[in-house]
Parts: sequence; C-alpha cells; structure tokens
Amino acid sequence: MFADIEFNPRILLGLERLKITEPTQVQSLMLPLAMAGRDLQVCAETGSGKTLAYLLPVLQRLLDEPAQGDGTRVLILLPTRELARQVFKVLKPFTELTRLQAGVLTGGEEFKFQAAMLRKNPEIVIATTGRLVDHIGRKTIDLSRIECLILDEADRMLDMGFAEDMEIIVNHCGQQRQTFMLSATLRHEGVGRIARAMLSDPEIITTDHAREQHAYIQQQRILADDNAHKDRLLTWLLANETYDKAIVFVNKRSEVDRLFVFLRRHQGSVAALHGEMTQDERNYVMQSVRQGKRRILVATDVAARGLDVEGLDLVINYDLARKGDEYIHRIGRTGRAGQQGTAISLIAPYEWNLKASIERYLEQVMTPRTIKELEGNYKGPKKVKASGKAAGKKKTKVDAKKSAKKAPAKKAAAVKNDKKRAGPRPSRPAGTLMDSEGFAPIKRKPSATD
Repeated sequence: MFADIEFNPRILLGLERLKITEPTQVQSLMLPLAMAGRDLQVCAETGSGKTLAYLLPVLQRLLDEPAQGDGTRVLILLPTRELARQVFKVLKPFTELTRLQAGVLTGGEEFKFQAAMLRKNPEIVIATTGRLVDHIGRKTIDLSRIECLILDEADRMLDMGFAEDMEIIVNHCGQQRQTFMLSATLRHEGVGRIARAMLSDPEIITTDHAREQHAYIQQQRILADDNAHKDRLLTWLLANETYDKAIVFVNKRSEVDRLFVFLRRHQGSVAALHGEMTQDERNYVMQSVRQGKRRILVATDVAARGLDVEGLDLVINYDLARKGDEYIHRIGRTGRAGQQGTAISLIAPYEWNLKASIERYLEQVMTPRTIKELEGNYKGPKKVKASGKAAGKKKTKVDAKKSAKKAPAKKAAAVKNDKKRAGPRPSRPAGTLMDSEGFAPIKRKPSATD
C-alpha cells in the first residue's frame, strides 16, 4: 500500500528506517482520502496506527506545496503532555530527513523558550490546548495560515473540559483548511457537535470497533474484599506474573503516592506518574520506564492516553476505571503491535455494578480468576439482574406493612421539626387569613353577622 502511494522519497526512507512496510487498517482507510484533501472524522482503537495515518499525508503536503508566507502550517492538538511528546517522537525521524521543522507547546515549560521556538516559524506545531490558548492570549503564535488542523483524542479533550479552549483555537485558525478529528469512540455526546462545528462535509471512518475485544489482550477480574485485600493481591501479582513492564492504574493522586511507597517495600523497581508532577519529573519517570530502570509504573488516567512503552505487557486496574472508554484506553497500553498482553481488574464489592456496566458497554465479559492463597470472603452478589448488576432485595408484604406503620410516625416527626425550625407563628391582622402555605394574607369577606 505504501508503495502504491506516490510518497516523497524521504518519507519512504523514514518508513524504511522505522521498518514499517505494511499499513494498518486505519492507515489504509485514511491515506487516500486525506491526500485527496477531504476532512475526516475517524474512530479507531488505541494502538491502531492513527498517528502515522495523519502524519504521512501532512508531511507529503508540506513537501509538495510551497508555503504561502511565514507562519505555522500544521497544528496538531492533543489533550496531554505525554501524548504530545509521543506524537513528536513519531514525527522526528521524518523531520530529520527533510527541511521541515516541528515544535512542541505543552505546560510545565518556560514561555520564553517556547516563544523563541515559535519565532523560527516551525511548519508543524504539536500542542496541548491550555498552553496554546495561553500563547494565543500573549500573541506569540499566529494560526491564521494553518492549512491542516488535527484534533487527536478529541473525546478525551472534551472529557477534560477543553471544549471552550478548542473553540477558541479553531476560531483563530484559517478557514481554508483541512481538518482531521480522531477519537477512540464516536459515542461521546460532544464528538458529533464538535465535528459539525469544525469539519466541512467530513468522511467518517470507523475501523474495527474500539469496543471489540482486542485479540492480543487477556482480560481478567479478581474479586477483593477491600483495599487491604487489594494490596495483598497486587503484591502477589507483581511478584508472580510474567511480564517485562507493568502499569498499575488508580483513580486518585493520593493513591498513587500511597501505593508507590507501599510497593517499594516489596518491589525496588517502581515509579509513579500523576497530573500534578512537573514536566521534568514526568520526563524523568517516563525515560526511566522506557529504559527499563523501572519495571512498574503506578499512575492515574493521565497516563492512559499517549503512553507508548515497548514491552508494557501487564495492566492492573487497582481501581476500576469510571467508565468504559477509560477502561479501553487503560488496557490499550498493552497488546500493541501484535504483542500479547494481560489486563487484570481488582473488583471490590462497591465496584461490581461498575464492572457490569463496563462489560455491557464492551459487549464482553472479563474472565473470572481466583488466587487460592489470597481468596477473600467476597464471592460476588448472590443474585444478579439481566444487566449483570447486583439484584437488590425485594420488599415482602411484611416489609411493606412495617414501612406503612413507620410512615405516619416519620411524617409527624418531620412536621414537628419543621415547626421548631420555623419558630413562633407570626401574628396576623384581624380580618385576614393566611393561605394554605403561609405565604401571603388573604382578605376575608365580611359575613352577615359582622
């Protein structure tokens, strides 16, 4: 397929150096349409090769068509610093073979250095939304000559509350542009709205659905009594599973810090990653993981997207993801490029219904697993609904009678409490009546006896 498209020889040389000979499904679908100048709305699973799918036609366009003046020609917008750096890493082998320049704008770095980079007019800017809006406000970047706008992981940007920033950025871009919007799901309520507002008659591309079971990932679940039980299960898994690198997902930064300290007592090769770390700290952590100096990474969902580490073959959900899309992105850190991977979720009693919701969304069931040495008391709900959620206790006639007896007493107590809070009743003028709610006086008609 790559040979069938008339790519610039330097692009083909870059693909050869990366040892990429055959396109992925999303690349095969996107490349002809993108090179024909169409706007694209793309839904493809994590690890499907989306980045190269939009970078290759963009590079070809920049090499084929001379610039119409100074200024940035391509803007790639991303939700997180890690994803921005990952895209830059994929792009770098090609820019090194051409005259093209690329720059990265993310938080955690000095404005003056970024402004100096922008004064060199790089053809391609890779940016996170918040930092780019700051540069727009300071007038250190000109987006009026943008020829191609790429909104990568658009659903994640919406989830993170960047819809307003996205609109500000798009409004500063030139109107005569080609736009690609990529996401892992088309079901997000805001994706369609953004697509209608920012894309012009887009071609919609959907690869093998992101919810379909990844052929290379084993998905398992282990029941846990509580967090103390989870700690023991986690320690056992990290000591007994076969893996090169592992990532442990939690939902809160405080849990990252706690588990990092806890695991270091049992495992010496542990690193931590969360959203409140500085950029230098993040870079150091990711470099140590990629180089194999740290085999275990404890992280919040800040690492769920844009994290591409070779040899990451074990994902453990210490805390279950809050929704199906986030679960997909978590487990998508493994099983990449045809490699086998395992995703294990530790399920506490309060997470059972959430697990059922995710399974229903994915249209697949996690494989049950038990560790005999650490089997807990929780065996799952006694009864489940058709949805897979725990069935609540049905009220019997005896329960209904008890509730009926208690209701008058509760109502009387509530009325008594209301009276106490209200204080003494206000006096009212003669000849008036308060309305039923006590809001306003109503004049009483005089009777014959008055």
